[in-house]
Amino acid sequence: MTVSVIIPVYKVEAYVERCVRSLMEQTFPDIEFIFVDDGSPDGSIDIVRRVSADYQRNVRILTHPANKGLPAARNTGLEAASGEWILHADSDDWLEPTMVEKLYLAAVQADADLAYCDYYLDFGGSRRRLSNPSFTDGETLVREGYFGGTAKFNVWNKLVRARLFEGISFPEGHAMGEDMTMIPVTARAGRVAYVEEALYHYFKLNPRAYSNTFSAKHLEDIRFNVDRSLGLLPEGRFTEKDTAFFKLNVKLPFLMSGSREQMRLWKEWYPEANRYIRENTYLPLRTRLLQQWAADGHFLLVRLYSFAVDKLFYGFHRLFR
Repeated sequence: MTVSVIIPVYKVEAYVERCVRSLMEQTFPDIEFIFVDDGSPDGSIDIVRRVSADYQRNVRILTHPANKGLPAARNTGLEAASGEWILHADSDDWLEPTMVEKLYLAAVQADADLAYCDYYLDFGGSRRRLSNPSFTDGETLVREGYFGGTAKFNVWNKLVRARLFEGISFPEGHAMGEDMTMIPVTARAGRVAYVEEALYHYFKLNPRAYSNTFSAKHLEDIRFNVDRSLGLLPEGRFTEKDTAFFKLNVKLPFLMSGSREQMRLWKEWYPEANRYIRENTYLPLRTRLLQQWAADGHFLLVRLYSFAVDKLFYGFHRLFR
């Protein structure tokens, strides 16, 4: 088996058919599709069975008797996977039909351990393309991309050699920020390949949801996953400045809501990283200014910036939905 695609399934009855059909219609022939029913209480897995029966593809369905969470479902899929390459997909998203083929060919042609692509944020009526810079090795992708803030460590737009996951699992019980697991995985990669096409559709009904849903559990999970992902990195490969850039990017969403409580959290989280704000030239000047205003206590300026972004960018988005 060449590629294993792992798809956790939980309460996605309204969206999963679109996902399954996009998977079954992949142009790459040698794929096993591993659907993990994470104790879903609705008819999601029945839809998976019905739709996949329309195709002659290698489909496996694994079942958790009770809901264990997204990281646990990913781990169940990894344990069962037989492919030389791993791709993760979320069951409310969908793929372009050539995604697996194009990522695989790019990886083989570059003799790479990981291939990644651009993607769309789909808002249920409109979409926004998210582009990545091109990197050729895993260490630089981590340092300048993930830590510098120019690329995302999403789990689902990357085709990865299965051996890179050996000894690394997803953080069961800590779902918020679980995709940080891709940081130590990517750090193990030698060469990487970039496909400059948006091949994945990430479905997001509320474009502001990330900055509005920080529960106490979410905050605990994020801190846990930051510490965990940094602790799994190869020793001596990344500097204090590298990891400071990462910590600054982790807490950046706190400045986007205009909330006094979240601005308080920004001050409390990773204050040791603030001295590196001006040095992260991977980020736009406006982002560094926003962070520096926060570090200097100019929260009125931060709130004005947040208000402008909400009214201009998201207001424009809502106008044309």
